[in-house]
Amino acid sequence: MKLTIIGCNAATPRKNAQTTSQLLEIKGNLILIDCGEGTQMQLRKLGIKFARIQHIFISHLHGDHFYGLIGLISTFRLLGREAELNVYGPKGIKEIITLQLKLANSWIDYPLYFHELNSTQSTIVLEDDKIRVSTIPLDHRVYTNGYLFEEQVGPRKINIEAANSHGVEVCDMENLKSGRDFTDSDGKLISNSILTLDPDPVKSYAFCSDTAYKEDIIPIIRNATMLYHESTFLESHKDLASKTKHSTAGEAAKIAAKANVGGLILGHYSTRYGDQNLFKDEAQVFFDNVYLSEDGKLFDI
Repeated sequence: MKLTIIGCNAATPRKNAQTTSQLLEIKGNLILIDCGEGTQMQLRKLGIKFARIQHIFISHLHGDHFYGLIGLISTFRLLGREAELNVYGPKGIKEIITLQLKLANSWIDYPLYFHELNSTQSTIVLEDDKIRVSTIPLDHRVYTNGYLFEEQVGPRKINIEAANSHGVEVCDMENLKSGRDFTDSDGKLISNSILTLDPDPVKSYAFCSDTAYKEDIIPIIRNATMLYHESTFLESHKDLASKTKHSTAGEAAKIAAKANVGGLILGHYSTRYGDQNLFKDEAQVFFDNVYLSEDGKLFDI
């Protein structure tokens, strides 16, 4: 699982700091999370192949989290995209995008599906044999969700030495990976646990976009391998965090500690602060394993 920070700035883009967008690679899937202004330019700079993106998850309908979406959707058409694209986001996102396409007379010619969300409870919005994605209801000035991305348990791994000693053929390997026992040439049943090893541990990534401090999310994100939690303000501006329904770095760290996550990535920094290390210093008072998001930074989760 790999996470690339496309943009991590709050509210407005800056020369060297774009607004919120992330790219998550999980089990061969390339997923875009939020799509602030300038996202496709950042994707080009990073050498990302646009065609690999099949799913886009939008947290809420504030411009710094989705103003880049219409441009990206239009560019897909110009590049001759044929594969379907799935967009997940708050109710209203379909109306916004289709109105822009209509008024520009720029209808796309590839399958585009909108999955509009309005539930205030955590809901599974995507699941297949490789991944599961659930919403994380947040507390912001408009309807907002974070997203929990989880790997599905993979196949069991063959214990080559044990398999060879019991005469397992190549044609039997898939059955063993799926958990079945093996019958040898003498008709003896060999337990799967003897011939295989446990699959790799599953990983998970929790993305918590704009939100006030909200302990209700802790059961949803508990034990996540990595958590991104917005940290727009420092404690010195906690009154602004409360007023605008954002979080401080300290509050993000408290959530991380109570949820027992493996690591915390901070982002969505207010431009009023010149030194982002202040966010890390403040967060580490409550949680040790803290990272700072930076445009273009890659996290190997």
